[in-house]
Amino acid sequence: MKKKILEGNFYNPTKGKLTQENVVKEIIDYMRAKPEKFYDIIVGCDSSSDLEPHFPIVVVALRVGEGGRFFLKKIKYPKKKFYNFHQRVLEEVLLSCELALILREKLEKAIKNVTFSPKWQFRYIHADIGESGATKDMIREITGLIKGNGFEPKIKPEAYVASTVADRYS
Repeated sequence: MKKKILEGNFYNPTKGKLTQENVVKEIIDYMRAKPEKFYDIIVGCDSSSDLEPHFPIVVVALRVGEGGRFFLKKIKYPKKKFYNFHQRVLEEVLLSCELALILREKLEKAIKNVTFSPKWQFRYIHADIGESGATKDMIREITGLIKGNGFEPKIKPEAYVASTVADRYS
């Protein structure tokens, strides 16, 4: 799975295609523009309901109280089929955790080399599950998976990165 996360580019509506390194640079530059503000870095993923879905995975750099920036990557598995929503939702969360772990490490390294002191956290992963609907029986499993990777889970209605931003591209 890690290989899929590292392949290809991200997309940002303003900057176009970006490498993972450029995403980190853009997030740092966004923080540098207003270093007095607090920043939340959040990852979430959704998927299309096809038998061979694509998974839009999103990184949001939120300037708390002032909006944010997002970076999107669509992941597709040619020849791999997802026969039920349980498989798809697990894949969404696994992709989110993998990307979050990689990006958090890269951001921590990059921030050590900047000349300002950003106030930030990379704490949450948003999962496209909720207490009503087909995914309600998955809450413990999914939140446990996210916590096991060192992040705090957010579910609907608080999981806007997955259920709103990523959903727009699924």
